[in-house]
Amino acid sequence: MAKTLEEIKELLSGELYKRGIKDRHIVINEDMSVIKYNCKNNTKRRLQNPEEFVQSEAFLKLIYEYDYLPENISVNESVQIGSENREADIFVYNNSNTKILIVVECKEENINERQFQIAVDQAYSYAHAKAAQFVWVTSGIKDEYFEITSVAPVSRKAISDIPKRGGEVKRFKYTKGGNEPVEGTQAELIQKFKSAHDALWGGGALAPTTAFDELDKLIFCKIWDERWRDNDPKSKGEPLNFQIIHYPEDEENKKAKIELEKRVRELYEHGRKKDSEVFKDDIKLDKHKIYTVVQYLQDINLSKTNLDAKGVAFQSFMGDFFRGDFGQYFTPKPIVEFIVKAIGINKDWKVLDTSCGSGGFLLQALKYVRDEADDIYGKDEIGSATWKNYWHEFAEKNLYGIEINEQISRVAKMNMIIHDDGHTNIITNDGLKNNYSIEVENRNLNFQDGNFDLIMTNPPFGSSVKADEVSYYKEYELFEKNLGITEIKDRIEDNDNKNKWRTSQNTEVLFLERCYRYLNEDGYLAIVIPDGILTNATTQYVRDWIFEHFRILAVVSLPQHTFAHVKAGVKSSVLFLKKHPIELTEKFEQTLTDIKAQVKSEKGLDKDQKAERMLELYKEAVLDYEVLMVEVENIGYDATGKEIEGSELGKVAEQINEFIEQNK
Repeated sequence: MAKTLEEIKELLSGELYKRGIKDRHIVINEDMSVIKYNCKNNTKRRLQNPEEFVQSEAFLKLIYEYDYLPENISVNESVQIGSENREADIFVYNNSNTKILIVVECKEENINERQFQIAVDQAYSYAHAKAAQFVWVTSGIKDEYFEITSVAPVSRKAISDIPKRGGEVKRFKYTKGGNEPVEGTQAELIQKFKSAHDALWGGGALAPTTAFDELDKLIFCKIWDERWRDNDPKSKGEPLNFQIIHYPEDEENKKAKIELEKRVRELYEHGRKKDSEVFKDDIKLDKHKIYTVVQYLQDINLSKTNLDAKGVAFQSFMGDFFRGDFGQYFTPKPIVEFIVKAIGINKDWKVLDTSCGSGGFLLQALKYVRDEADDIYGKDEIGSATWKNYWHEFAEKNLYGIEINEQISRVAKMNMIIHDDGHTNIITNDGLKNNYSIEVENRNLNFQDGNFDLIMTNPPFGSSVKADEVSYYKEYELFEKNLGITEIKDRIEDNDNKNKWRTSQNTEVLFLERCYRYLNEDGYLAIVIPDGILTNATTQYVRDWIFEHFRILAVVSLPQHTFAHVKAGVKSSVLFLKKHPIELTEKFEQTLTDIKAQVKSEKGLDKDQKAERMLELYKEAVLDYEVLMVEVENIGYDATGKEIEGSELGKVAEQINEFIEQNK
């Protein structure tokens, strides 16, 4: 696909291109439509060609990384193959320009595995015809290298890299503490993740969800290998394990694949021993699939890549996936950003998401604190130990998540690892279970009632919990029948009385109470709920329960299409709540008891009149504070998820944040 002008500007702003332009190895015309290669044959090309940036990057790498001279490099030179006249992308000649050493075949970034292998065959045919020694096939996202045998029958043998000028072929490219992979760009990472996933999926060889899960495991192995300084510091100088290592005697590349699979599985097992909750099942891929993924990821250093770039890349790749098979676990980023900005984050707070899905709220909280660190320490100290400690301690010790779906829970953990950790306290379990059950089942003592300062969550809508299917329903007040300001009947005290309990309750209602229990006194809750809780007559008792247990700070009504593109079309709102001290809740409960007794003693009122009278008296006694009510129409995207201008979310977030500060 041809590049847009904005894409061209962004690519040319990279260090490699700036250096190439400065040294005049390439020249870009004023309107950025043509690139001139100052090389052996001084070629001019259209910069919008789909493959041009792959080709120009390979050209500059040959100069700066492999030390070849521009006068020995030919770009888009004609080559005769049988009766056909074709055009080879790049030839690298010897010093006297009498012999071709290397054939470079360049393809656009988004080609699939089959197309890439066709390119390999094409490059080999050029090399064979020109008696070249080496072949480099690149899409900018994936690279393969070959040595051409000089004895009959002529064939190709996979190698780790083409040699530098005057150098020799090496068995591997990267060593720990020596030549390590370089950081990547956001666009490069997005394409690498996507291409690796597509290669695993293989048009149906694996289910897309399985391919996603397996890619997650290999990304984990890659990051674990990069962190050798922490995990295995004595291995300095040894080859990195997450790379392809070739063996001279391995003509058919079998040993390279077998040994690579062994090293990757060992990385995985070492990682699992330290973080057993990250991945509980084994890698399901064979050596061929592992080899393919390593080809995509070995040349990039995820640990050194800019945190925002790799975070956005993983989120973007993950977002495409979640909008397909797992849309219900994905809260749109603008909504997440809005809630975090509105509530504000204190780095000393313990933050929880009881239905964390892919970890969006936790990551945005981490970003909030990291941005705060940037502001405090300034450009000169960003990257220092004190700067990192400011936000990294928050990531490791203050971020918690519960997710019922094991696969999605692993994605959340991986998402946190990609963002430089905070995954330890993400657990797989039913967020409605009590803390004792979680303590026993997950062996994590941190999920205690009254332990959290802030909960941000978007619980599942539309499903219900049936009393005869769970053991914990008696722990919930909101499972009781006789609740609410307008309920004439007294609450039943006997828990074993079957008339006390509902047969089922909606999950979003129960999550309100579960969040209440997790919060400390004066803790904050920001929760997405369906509008039915706020408007239906049948849920008045839920609103009454909220009044008793929380100070309602703000109610933000979202448009109907907010969650349409992630498989949820329910009209929703965001509640911003602050937990009452227990003494205040008990006072309100006693007030309600007194009011009910008073109204029952009043004569001449029918049932509806009594309910109306109780509500009137309770409002006078309790509901005497201001609630910020906001209706948002423009959230920055439409029903398909496409961005639109004029989002109101930023301004509303500031308004809510100011209101919360004023009402502390």
